[in-house]
Amino acid sequence: MNGKNQGNYRGTDPTSTDQDTNADSRNWFADMFADVIFADFENTTDGSYRGTMAKIKATELQYQAVFEQKLIEANTNLKRERVKVSIKQTGNSLQLRATLPLKPGDKSVGKQKKQYDLSLGIPANLEGLKTAIEESYELGKLIARHTFEWNEKYLGIKAREKQDIKTIGDLLDTFEEKYYQTRQKTITSENTFANYLSVIKRNFNLTTLATKENFEEVINSFQGNKKNELIAVTSVLIKTFNLGFKLDVKRDHVTPTYREIPEDKKIISGFYLFEKFALNRKNTNISDEIDTWEMWRWVYGMLATYGLRPRELFVEPDINWWMSPQNIDHTWKVNKNTKTGYREVIPFVPEWIDLFDLKNPKPLKILERKVEKIASVQNINWMRRDISRWFRKVGIEFQPYDLRHGCAIRAHLQGIPIKAAADNLGHTVDEHTKTYQRWFGIENRKKAFGEVMSQKSLIELQKNDILALRMENERLKLEVEKLRFLGSKNHHG
Repeated sequence: MNGKNQGNYRGTDPTSTDQDTNADSRNWFADMFADVIFADFENTTDGSYRGTMAKIKATELQYQAVFEQKLIEANTNLKRERVKVSIKQTGNSLQLRATLPLKPGDKSVGKQKKQYDLSLGIPANLEGLKTAIEESYELGKLIARHTFEWNEKYLGIKAREKQDIKTIGDLLDTFEEKYYQTRQKTITSENTFANYLSVIKRNFNLTTLATKENFEEVINSFQGNKKNELIAVTSVLIKTFNLGFKLDVKRDHVTPTYREIPEDKKIISGFYLFEKFALNRKNTNISDEIDTWEMWRWVYGMLATYGLRPRELFVEPDINWWMSPQNIDHTWKVNKNTKTGYREVIPFVPEWIDLFDLKNPKPLKILERKVEKIASVQNINWMRRDISRWFRKVGIEFQPYDLRHGCAIRAHLQGIPIKAAADNLGHTVDEHTKTYQRWFGIENRKKAFGEVMSQKSLIELQKNDILALRMENERLKLEVEKLRFLGSKNHHG
């Protein structure tokens, strides 16, 4: 604002207009919200449930810190411009605080005015703060002009009407808008939101009222992972819309179904099934699949060699770096927009790079064409599902993620430090330890014990060899002393 306007609220100036007032307010108002909430905020997750929850919590704390700062700035600016209204937060709502004529029915001996906190149904978020600032100016003008009157708006009648219970479908109409008021919009968060939306639409009748009882009834009709998923997703919906209640339901304890992680021999055999499928296939109606099998075979090889998540091959792959002569360590650069952020991955089995022909430019060209067509998170999810489809199509008996688990186990058997292996896989030490403990299996235990025993046997053999060498050394020393003694005796004789 210029010097003329500083310290002078436009509503008190008879030459000012509403347009002038709104223009002034918009100047600093726009500056307040011009910065990006998460501009300097970097936070990644290890991909686990706890890691994801930790990221969500950190993001919320960052948002809350920015919101609180903006609230302080808003009140400072209102005070500087002599607007006789301030904004306060109460729970999940914002209220306007002002000294006003007594409310109808309110009696105060000897006073004609009183301080009130007006609830206009404004949510305590950045979008709500914008509304609260605008309402503060409107109320400030009425106060300055002595034209304030208690009406339905300021009595809170309209606000109460807004709080009428809506259907789940009604909530979904603005779910995305409200969800991203407190979150960064990234490929990862878009995927998360798409999953939330899908879960809600699949499991709830959208014409049902969004009440605590209705949510709990549906959730309790399921068990296990399904129930736990519904609890998590519904809790997000409730929190996003500040529905004013929490779910009284307990998560089910779910024990993961055991499955045997494929050994190296089986993984190598699986790689050759792609070409076998291509040679045996006849008269396919899908022309794209003529060469596409080579790309999916390359994907298989990369998952097996690097322990990547499937998404980490499709989100803006750095093919130039992968094929660069400078990439002497054959690392794969995972894009920053993936689940756990940027990292450079070292191969767990370097010899598989040549065995699986992972530097062949042909499948990479096909990958580039596929990635160019990616227009949304949904496209990436389709590609992820295509991997599983191709596994089944060529006759591979295990799941794509088993290759990742296989790398976690292999790292343990190879004696790679847990921290190094966890960083390479892009998750925490805790998650890494749980992974290889969960899927270790009897055969890998035998292998681990065998390695230890063989190492012990080798050490014992080495100890015996050292002892024998020491004894031989002592014998030779005695032999030398004996020869010296005889030599000295003959000389004197």
